Amino acid sequence: MAGNGTTARRDATLGHTCLTYDDPADFDTAARAFLAAGHAAGQQTWYVGNGKPQGWEFTPEVLAVAAHYPAGSVIDPEAGLAAYAEATDRARAEGYTGLCVAADATALVRTPAQLEAFARYEFLVDRYMRDHPFTAMCAFDRGELGADVTTELACAHPDSQAPFRLYADRPDRSGAALAGELDADTLTWFEHTLQRCDLAPAGGELRLDGSALTFIDHQSLLSLDRYARGLGATAVLRTPFASARRMAELLELTAVRVKDMS
Repeated sequence: MAGNGTTARRDATLGHTCLTYDDPADFDTAARAFLAAGHAAGQQTWYVGNGKPQGWEFTPEVLAVAAHYPAGSVIDPEAGLAAYAEATDRARAEGYTGLCVAADATALVRTPAQLEAFARYEFLVDRYMRDHPFTAMCAFDRGELGADVTTELACAHPDSQAPFRLYADRPDRSGAALAGELDADTLTWFEHTLQRCDLAPAGGELRLDGSALTFIDHQSLLSLDRYARGLGATAVLRTPFASARRMAELLELTAVRVKDMS
């Protein structure tokens, strides 16, 4: 893989977003807006879907879902990231500022094995985006996959309508960011997402930026404590949610340290 993509960071108006839709027309509308922003930023644009954009003011490269994601396949997270990294490098070599992709990935998450692999892939992609000019919108058909599956996928994106988000906020594995609300209703999704994010402690710590976290309950703190202990680390959570530090103290957690940002 060429390394020339590391010199340019992604545009602040772009990023890694998730769309869950009921009407396929919603994907076309959202993809048009997302790719238009990439086009305006000088990025090469890819539309990965089952149709072909009509009447757009710019012309993205169109890839059929089956051509880019073979039917029934289980994505190899590392290989999938490498393919987009190489495409990003090619785009920059051709004079673009980077690569912007809108992809309907419904066909890649229809089975439990596909879901597991793709959710892990999302974290690799987001880490890569931290210091490379690659942006993406991932779309999933809620009617076909169900609300539970699409919400679980949305949780791994920094920009989504999920009740909470856990995503990479740095190019290495030493930390992540938490946003939204963590409570009893989201506990299972939170635990699944933690297991998939493949964090690795640095200096014995996992750094969690909770600056956008608005609520966390005791069950989620206990789950985070178990996860950190399993890695032989301490999770250091920085959050403006003032009650979190007091809860951690009352629970006598040994692998979670909360730093109050208020």
